[in-house]
Amino acid sequence: MKFAPTLCYGFMLLAISVNAQKRRTSAADTVTSNYYAPDLFAPMFHKQTGNTVHSPNGNPGPKYWQNRADYTLKANIDTTTKILSATENITYTNNSPDELNYLWLQLDQNTYRSDARSNHVTAYSSPKHTDGYQFSSVQIMVNGKPEKVNYTVTDTRMQLRLGKALAGNGAKISILITYKYTIPGTFGNRTDYSDTKNGKIYEIAQWYPRMCVYDDSQGWDTLPFLGAGEFYCEYGDFDYEVTVPGNMIVAGSGELVNPADVLTPTQISRLNAARNSDKTVMIRSAAEVTDKSSRPAKPTLTWHFKMANTRDVAFGASAAYVWDAARVNLPDGKKSLAMSVYPVESVGVDKWDRATEYLKKSIEYFSQKWFVYPYPVAINEAGVAGGMEYPGIVFDGITDSGKDLFWITAHEIGHNWFPMIVGSDERRFGWMDEGFNTFIDVYASDVVNHGEFGPKRDGEYAPNGGNPADEVAAIINDPDAPVIMTNADAVPEKYRHPIVYFKPAFGLILLREQILGKDRFDYAFKNYIQQWAYKHPQPEDFFRSMENGAGEDLAWFWRGWYFNNYKLDVALIDAQYADRETKKGLKITIANKEQMAMPLTVEVTYKNGGQARMQLPVETWLQNRVHVLTIPTTREVNYVRLDPDAALPDANRANNTFKIK
Repeated sequence: MKFAPTLCYGFMLLAISVNAQKRRTSAADTVTSNYYAPDLFAPMFHKQTGNTVHSPNGNPGPKYWQNRADYTLKANIDTTTKILSATENITYTNNSPDELNYLWLQLDQNTYRSDARSNHVTAYSSPKHTDGYQFSSVQIMVNGKPEKVNYTVTDTRMQLRLGKALAGNGAKISILITYKYTIPGTFGNRTDYSDTKNGKIYEIAQWYPRMCVYDDSQGWDTLPFLGAGEFYCEYGDFDYEVTVPGNMIVAGSGELVNPADVLTPTQISRLNAARNSDKTVMIRSAAEVTDKSSRPAKPTLTWHFKMANTRDVAFGASAAYVWDAARVNLPDGKKSLAMSVYPVESVGVDKWDRATEYLKKSIEYFSQKWFVYPYPVAINEAGVAGGMEYPGIVFDGITDSGKDLFWITAHEIGHNWFPMIVGSDERRFGWMDEGFNTFIDVYASDVVNHGEFGPKRDGEYAPNGGNPADEVAAIINDPDAPVIMTNADAVPEKYRHPIVYFKPAFGLILLREQILGKDRFDYAFKNYIQQWAYKHPQPEDFFRSMENGAGEDLAWFWRGWYFNNYKLDVALIDAQYADRETKKGLKITIANKEQMAMPLTVEVTYKNGGQARMQLPVETWLQNRVHVLTIPTTREVNYVRLDPDAALPDANRANNTFKIK
C-alpha cells in the first residue's frame, strides 16, 4: 500500500511524456523503413582468421606456398582431319607441406563430348560434339625412366594415382602424355576453327592437359569445366612448338624464338621496325595474303614459342592472316610489342586497321595506372571466339568495329591483369576477374585518346546506355537476381553479365569514388595487385587487403553488395528553416528506407543562385533509420537534393528532392 502514491506519480509522468511526444510529432515519426542497422553493421564479418599462409592484413603470409607446373609441348595440326596431336612433358613441383598420393589434371576438351556434364547445365549447349581427349600414353618418370601410371578420367578431370607419394616442400615429378583431339568447329565457343575466303582460322586454347591447382583453401581444385566458370591454373614456364602447313602464320602466347625459320626476311625486317614504332607497321598486308612469296616455300613449318611465369598459353593459326604490329611503351623505359592478326574481311579504317592501336594504348594505360605488363608480346587475334582471353593473346570478334572493337580489346587484354597476373580462381569466383577487369576498363574508356571511347556502355557495363547507378539498381531490385558471391557456373545466363561483370565493377567504382576516395582506393588496390601478382588470392584476401590498405572497416559494404542484393533508398522526408528563421539554418530530415546504407551527399540550391554541399558518412546510419540535421545556411533555399550526381544505386530517386515553400 505504501507504494501506491509513487505508482500514481509514475503514471502521471508517463501521461505527460506521451502527451508531450504527441505534440512534438514530426514527419520523421511517420517514416516506414525496412532498414535494420544491426544486420548491416554486424561484427565478425571475417569468418576466417588470418594465418601464416594468408595474413590478416590481406597479404600472402610468411609461409605462403603454391605449387608450380612447367610445360614442354610439341603439337601438330592436321588441317585435313582437324586433329591436333601433341606430346606433353609437365614438370610439377609440390611446394606444399603435404605428401600427394595422387595428382589431378584438367581436361577441358572433354567438355565437347556428348556425355559431358556441361551439356546439362544450361539450355545453350551445342548439339555438336567431339570425342574429347584421346590418350596414347600417360607416364611418369621414375628413376630417370618413363613408366605407365594408373589413371582415371572423370568428365573434364584426370586423376593420376601414384605408386609412391610425391613428397612436399619442393619435390618434383615429370608427367609425360601423348594425346590428340578433334578441334571443335564454330560450336567450340572459346576454341574453334572457322572459314574465311582465304582459308580457315584456328583459335587454339585449352589444348593440353593442365595441372589442377592444389592450394591451402580447397586442396585439389577439381571443379569440372562447365563453361561459365573459367580457369584456375598454376604458374610456370612454357616451351611449346606448333607444326602447321607452311602457308600458315601462327600467333602465339609468349615470344617467337625461331623467326628465321618461319618468316621471310622482309617480315623479320618489318617486325624489327615495329619494335621501334608508335605507329602501326604492316608485317603482312592484305595484298600479300594471297601472295605465295609472303611465306617460306616449305610444306610444313614448326613455330617455336617460349613464355615465362605464366599460367597458360594459347595461339591462333591461319593462312588468311593480315598481320601488323607496333611498340608498347611501358613505365621505366620498358618495351613490349603489340600485334594483330586478322583476315581481309576485317580490314577497314574503323575496323581492325586500328586493332593494334587499341591493344597498345590499353596496355600502356593499364601498365601506367595499375601494374606493368610483364610479357614481351601481346596479340589481338580475329576469329569467331569473339571475346576470350589468355596470357599474351586475346581472341576478338572478326566483325567487331568502332567503339565495340576498342571495348572488347581493352577488356580482353585487361584480363592479363585479372586473372593472368593476379591469379584468382575464376571457376569459383568469376567476379574476381570479370568484375575487376570491367572496373579498370571503365577508366580506360575515359582516358585513352582523351576519352574517344568513353563512357563505356556495352554488354558488360550499363548495357542500356544510361546512368550505371540506375541500371545497377534495377538489377538489385530484381528478386530473381543472384548475389555476386554465387558460384560462377550457378549464375543463369540472363544474369551473367549483370552479376559477374557489371555489379562488381560498379561496386569498385562506388568504393573508389563515393566511399574511400580515389587516393586511398588506388593505394590499397595497387597494393593488392602487387602483393598477389602471380599468386592465388581468395575473396577473403581481397576484402582484408582493401580494408587494411585503405584503413576502413568495409564489412557492411561486402555484406550488402557482395553477399546480398541489399537495396538502397534514401529519402528526403522534410526540410524547413530552424525555428522558421532563414538565418538559423535549414533543418532537414532524411530516412534510410531499405537495408543498404551509403555515404551521402546533400545539396542545397539557393533561390538567388549557387549550391552548397554537405557530405554524410556511412556512420550516419550506424544507429539511425532517420537522421535530422541542420545545414548552416543563412540564405533562402530553393530546394534540397540527395545524391545530386545520381552516383548511388538509389531505388527511388523520386523522393530525393524537396522543394522549400
